Parts: sequence; C-alpha cells; structure tokens
Amino acid sequence: MLKRYLLLFATVFFINQCLGQDTIQVKRKLSNQVTEVFTVLKSNVNIRHGSFRALYKNKVPVASGTYGNDKRVGLWRFYNPAGVVLQTYDYSHSRLFYEAPEDSTSHLSYLVDKELKAGDRVIKPIKIGSTFYGYLPYLTLFKLPKDLDFYRNQLTAVVELLVSPGGRLADYKVNFYIGDISTTPFRTINMNLKLPDPAYLMFIPARLNDEPIASTIKIRCVVNGAGHLDFE
Repeated sequence: MLKRYLLLFATVFFINQCLGQDTIQVKRKLSNQVTEVFTVLKSNVNIRHGSFRALYKNKVPVASGTYGNDKRVGLWRFYNPAGVVLQTYDYSHSRLFYEAPEDSTSHLSYLVDKELKAGDRVIKPIKIGSTFYGYLPYLTLFKLPKDLDFYRNQLTAVVELLVSPGGRLADYKVNFYIGDISTTPFRTINMNLKLPDPAYLMFIPARLNDEPIASTIKIRCVVNGAGHLDFE
C-alpha cells in the first residue's frame, strides 16, 4: 500500500514539475458559491493538466486533486462546505477509499427499481464527488424557463437522476411542484444527456444483495435568483 501511495505521489509530482512552466491557471465559477481553480496547457487551453481545487466562497476546498492530460489521476478528496472530508477516491485505480455516512438531514433520497423483501441488503448509488460537489453540476446546468419565472418564489424543484445497473446516467429531469411534492409535478423538464463533462454520466451503481440494480436519485432544491438551482 505504501508503495502505491509513493508511486501516486511521484506521478503527480512529475506531472507538476515537467509541465508546470507550460500551463496557465484558470478560474471558473461552477455555482454562485463554488469556484474551480485549475491549470490548463498553454498549447491547448481545453486540456486540464496539474492541480485542481474547487473552493466554497473562495475559501473552503470542496474538491482537490490532480489532472493529467485532461484526466483525473491519483487521489482526490471531496469535502462539505464546512471542510469535512466526505469522500476519497483513487482515479488511477478506480477505487473508492472512503465514503462518509450520509447525514440524516441530507437533501438526497434514493429509490431502487424493485420491490424489497425482508432481509434484502441495499447499498445506495454513489456519485464520485460525494453529496455536495458531485451533484452541483446537475443543479447549475439547469436554467429556469422564462414562462416559469412568474412562479419562481412558489416553486420547489426536485432533480431526478436515473442510474443504470452499469452505473451510467440514463435519465435526467427536473420536476417542479407548487406545495406538496408528493403530488403530481406542476411541470417536468427533461434535460439533455449530452453533458459537458463525461464524468457527469458516471456513478457507482446501487446494489441489491450484492448485484447492481437501477436506481433513482432525487435532490430537493430551490430556485435561486439567477434561475439556477441550489440545494435546499
């Protein structure tokens, strides 16, 4: 294990040293409160290479790691807005090292596509990036249509993500409710699955009795002043 960590560290150090002079730093707003800070190649600004951080209110890291030739490599850590580690993932070996227990007040809920029996063992689907940073893109990619702007202050939004047994995003929609969210949605907007980052399509699937199974993730949200979504 120690050799593996040393190798990962050496790889990241080599990447940063060899191309540190050939990269430029970029800052990009992911949401109103989260800014991504990373480096790209001078020769191709579409290729991320080197260190990466996502900062909550420009102070607290909610994600940190390294890119190598536009791919996430080595160990990445993901945090909540208070700076508490929620998840550690090794992209070089596709291995989840740590996942914090989900808080009982979480804005997420999960459903599996099967009636459960007594004794069934169910493991929730997992988004790499954890329950804060990992789900932010599905909120920020949405923009409230102009015809719903009149109802903005009355709306409760629920982002609904269908994840296949293979761990791939199969459906992505936003349901809007006025009042009770257990009723039929006031409006449903189906989102395009051609997302800007392939990582947005990938999950660790839910498991039922150690077998992968389709699942639905629901995220309760509010509409912010810019017409995007925020965690409730």
